[in-house]
Amino acid sequence: MPLAWLIIFKYIPMYGTQIAFRDFRANLGIWGSKWIGLKNFREFFSNYMFARILRNTLYISFYQLLVTFPFPIILALALNNTRHQRFKKTVQMVTYMPHFISTVVLVGMILQFTNPHVGIFNRIIVALGGEARDFMAYGNDFRQLYVWSEVWQNCGWGTIIYLAALANSDMELHEAAMIDGANRWQRVIYIDIPTIIPTATILLIMNTGKIMSIGFEKAFLMQNLMNIEASEIIATYAYKVGLGSAASDFSYSTTISLFNSVVNMILILIVNKIASKWSQVTLW
Repeated sequence: MPLAWLIIFKYIPMYGTQIAFRDFRANLGIWGSKWIGLKNFREFFSNYMFARILRNTLYISFYQLLVTFPFPIILALALNNTRHQRFKKTVQMVTYMPHFISTVVLVGMILQFTNPHVGIFNRIIVALGGEARDFMAYGNDFRQLYVWSEVWQNCGWGTIIYLAALANSDMELHEAAMIDGANRWQRVIYIDIPTIIPTATILLIMNTGKIMSIGFEKAFLMQNLMNIEASEIIATYAYKVGLGSAASDFSYSTTISLFNSVVNMILILIVNKIASKWSQVTLW
């Protein structure tokens, strides 16, 4: 079944990527539509929106990777060295529960919390003597809310993987280190961290391969006319071109999505090659 799912939903749809090289007309079908080669790509690269959406996508993606990647590792190391088991399980449950909140509900929470009139953030700011602020009206505030809400939602879930890796840590090494007088901090640095480095390397490679594919739903739902210069990313732009307007251009939208996928593939190949030179842990 997993192989059938992979073929049906991942490989067969690749047949449709040739739309990017055709002037697609639904009534003519894919093969009946005129072949135009790289015309759509040239139009996309020369479009005034290209630089903006590429900059926004890369900015948010790298910022998100930089912020979200270390937090699960830090939390996993802290929980692994927690002696009080009930406290440990409580923190685990509280931190991974937000992962199950849907994107729509999460964005609704963000909009309510940041509301300039009744939002709790502005209530606190006003109570401290400041002025209420419409956070969703500013591009930089949009980026901060997008990234840090991602940390809150997925940090605990990502911790589970590292806790599983730490469970394989050699207890004899810890016992030997304690006999030699190593404190808890030293055991974390010299035993726990090397234990999770292979797992962290694999996850870093995989996350880098998704640099250009940040969440469409979240960005689209948080987007408005005031922050659109910072919130318009490749995924939302492709949707608007392909489905979000009366004059839908499926060929152009497919071109944008194909460009996105090709860049992701190149990035994952580069990072995997770098990882193979620095360590023996790679995807292949």
